[in-house]
Amino acid sequence: MREVKSSKLSSPLTVLSMGVAAVLWSQAASAAPVEEVPNVTLQTITVTANSSVRDNLQKNSVDSAQYIPAGQASLLSDFLDGVPGASVGGTTAINQRVRIRGFDDTNLKVTVDGARQEGYAFHHAGDLVIDPDLLKRSEVSVGNNSVTLGNDAIGGAVAFETVDAADLLDVDQKIGAKVHTGYASNNNELLTSTTVFAAPTENVDLLAYYGKRTSEAGEDGDGRDIQTSDGDTESILLKAGTYLGDNHHVSGSFSRTENEGMYANRADFPLTDENGWNPAVPWKQSRDTYTLEYGYQPANDLIDIKANIYQSETELDKDNGAVEVDLITKGGKIENTSRIQSQLGSHKLITGVEYYTKESDASFDGVHQGNDEAKNTSVYLEDQWQIGKLTLTPGVRYDHYEAPEEVANGETYDNVVGAFAASYQVLPSTNVFASYTQLFNGPDLQEAIRNTDGEDKYISSNLEPETGSNTEVGVSTIFRGLTTEDDSLRLSGKYFVTDLENWISYESGLDCTTGLASDTGTCAGSFNADEDYEIKGVELSADYRTNNFNMGLSYARARSEGKESGYSLSQGTGDENDSGDKYMVNLGYAPTDTLDLGWRSTYVTSINPNTGDDTDTEKEGYDVHDIFMTYTPQQLAGVKATLGVYNMFDETYANHSSRYSDDSDYTDYAIGRNVKASLTYQF
Repeated sequence: MREVKSSKLSSPLTVLSMGVAAVLWSQAASAAPVEEVPNVTLQTITVTANSSVRDNLQKNSVDSAQYIPAGQASLLSDFLDGVPGASVGGTTAINQRVRIRGFDDTNLKVTVDGARQEGYAFHHAGDLVIDPDLLKRSEVSVGNNSVTLGNDAIGGAVAFETVDAADLLDVDQKIGAKVHTGYASNNNELLTSTTVFAAPTENVDLLAYYGKRTSEAGEDGDGRDIQTSDGDTESILLKAGTYLGDNHHVSGSFSRTENEGMYANRADFPLTDENGWNPAVPWKQSRDTYTLEYGYQPANDLIDIKANIYQSETELDKDNGAVEVDLITKGGKIENTSRIQSQLGSHKLITGVEYYTKESDASFDGVHQGNDEAKNTSVYLEDQWQIGKLTLTPGVRYDHYEAPEEVANGETYDNVVGAFAASYQVLPSTNVFASYTQLFNGPDLQEAIRNTDGEDKYISSNLEPETGSNTEVGVSTIFRGLTTEDDSLRLSGKYFVTDLENWISYESGLDCTTGLASDTGTCAGSFNADEDYEIKGVELSADYRTNNFNMGLSYARARSEGKESGYSLSQGTGDENDSGDKYMVNLGYAPTDTLDLGWRSTYVTSINPNTGDDTDTEKEGYDVHDIFMTYTPQQLAGVKATLGVYNMFDETYANHSSRYSDDSDYTDYAIGRNVKASLTYQF
C-alpha cells in the first residue's frame, strides 16, 4: 500500500487557501458588478443523479454533481464519499455505513423519501439498505445547523430521494420508459433496470421501477477476495401522485431493496476460506418503505403545508435464521412555511410537528431474544429573517422523548434546544456566516442483537441524554467573468466545533447488581462517558466552471478529543471515528456536445487515533484515481453510454470509515481496479 504523506499534501491545501484569499481580495478591489448570491450558510450539499434534476435545485443547496464519477454508483460510497466531511465505510452492500465528521448513521438523521431510517441492527453489518440506481438526489447536511433536523442528528443528516415521473417525462409526453444496464469487471457485477413512467392526465403521474444487480467475488488491490459469489440486489419502486384542484397534491410510494448472497460471517471483516475464522454464510437484508405525502399551497404567502406519514422496516437474516433482526420506524410530520413582508425585512417562518416511534426485535435460531422501542414528539419553529444584506435565523425546538425500557428504564426526557444563525453579504456575491445549534439525543435503541428482555443486562436508571452544541463560522462566494464571459467560480470555507456531553456507549463484563466492571461480570449496559468530547475541523471547497470545463477542489478535516484525557471518540461500528485529512480534485471536460470526460482523484493522509490503548492502529494514507467518459450520440435519441476505470492504479487501501487493523486479515479493504460500462435508453 502506498502511503500519501501529509507533507506532500500540504501544497494542494496551501494553493486552495491562497486561491480563496486571492479571489476574495480581487473581488473587493474590483468595481465591476457581480451576480448576487443567496444569503445562505451553504450547510446542505446536494448530490444529483443526472443533469435534468440539477436544473431544479433549490438555491440553498450546493450542486456537487462534479463529485459523481459519471453516475455508475454501485454503493453509496461511490458518490457520498465526494462530499467534504462525509464518508461511507464498508465494501459491500451488506455493510455500508455513512459517517459525517466521524459520526456514523446511528447519530445521523437518515431518510428515504422523507421516511426516517432508525435503529441499529448489528455491529458487523450496515443499516442502510438502498441501491443508488433508485436515487435522483441525496441532500447531505454536514453538521447539525437547524432545529428542523431534530433528535438523532448530532452529526447531521442524509436525505435520499428516489426518482419521480416528473423527472423523466418530456413536455407533453404521456408515457415513457427507461432501460438501463451496467457491468463492472472486478466482481462481474451486472445491473439491469427498467423504469416505466406516465402522466395519463394533466393531474396524475405514475412510475414503476424494477432493478437487479448480480455479482461474484470482488478483489482488493492485492487480489484478496472481499466477498464471495451469488450476491444479488433487487429493488422495486412504485409511485403515484395527483393534483386535487389547483392547490392540493397527494402522492404515495413504496420502495423495497433486498440484498441477498454469500458474505463473510462478520461482514465488515475480510472473507476467509470455508475453514477460516470468517467464512462465507448466507445473508439477507431488506428494506420496505411506505410513504403518503400531502401538500397544500394556495395563493397565500402564509400557507405552504407539507405533511407525510410513513413506515419503514429493515430486516436482517444471517446464516439461515441464526441471527434475525427487525427494525421498524413509523412516523409523520406536518410543516408549514409562511412568507411575511414587513417594514423590518422579510420572514420565512417554518413551523412543524413531528412524531415517530422506532422498534427493534431480535431472534437467534428461531428463539425470540427480546424487543424494545422508543418514541419522540417534537415541535419546532424557525424564522429566516432577512434585513437587507443581513439574514438572521433563530430557532427553537421542544422534544418529548420516551427512552427504551431495556436501555434507560423507559425514562422520559423533556428538552428544549435553541439555534441561531447569521449571514451577512459583505460584498455583492460574498457572504460571511456563523451558526450555533444546541444538540439533543435521547438514549437510543441499543444494537438489536443485544436485546435480551432484561437477561444479562444492567439497566441504568439515571442515564443522561446526549447533549452539546455545534458552532460554525465561514465564508462563501460566487462570481462570474473571471477569465471569460461565461465562467463562474464558487468558493466556500467553514470551521466548526462540536461539543458533546454525556456520550453514551455500550459496555460488557459488568457486575449485574452494581454495574461495575468485573472479571466475573456477565451483564452489559449503556453508560454515559466520564468526560466530554470536542470535535473540531475545517471544510474548504472551490468549483470553477466554463461552458465545457469544470474543476473542483475540496479539503476536509475532523478531529475528536476528550477534554480531560485527549483520547479520540470511538464507536462500536468499525473503528475510531477519526479519519485522515481528505483532499479531492475533480476535473470535467466536454470537447463536444455529445462527449463528457472526467477525472476524480482522492487523497487521504494517514492518521493514528489516540484511544489510550497500547494497540492503537495507524490508518495508512492512500490515493485513488478514477477516469470516466459519457457519450450521448445525436443520431440515437435517448441513448447514453458511459465507460469508466475506477481505482485506476489498483491501489490497495481501506476507507478510514471501514473496519481497520494493522493486520490485513482484519481490515475491510476496498475494491481494486474496476472497469465499469453502462448503457441507458430512454424513450
